[in-house]
Amino acid sequence: MHIIFIILIGFLVGLVARWIGPGVPIHGFWITVLVGIAGSVIATYGGQALGLYRVGRPAGFIGSVVGAIVLLALVQLFGR
Repeated sequence: MHIIFIILIGFLVGLVARWIGPGVPIHGFWITVLVGIAGSVIATYGGQALGLYRVGRPAGFIGSVVGAIVLLALVQLFGR
């Protein structure tokens, strides 16, 4: 059940990041899920490095969306 929850939250984060973020056209359910999950991982470790989150605590929804937007911006920057 935990895996289904991760996929669902990853999809929601990916959708919001796709809607707000830079113009990288990503299509498909699984790509959106991967962008959302990767954004959450980026936000968690980046927040821990900056002292925003304690070790072992995950990033929140907004932090995950920001991490996914950063990921989309990096893909657009280096993807060309």
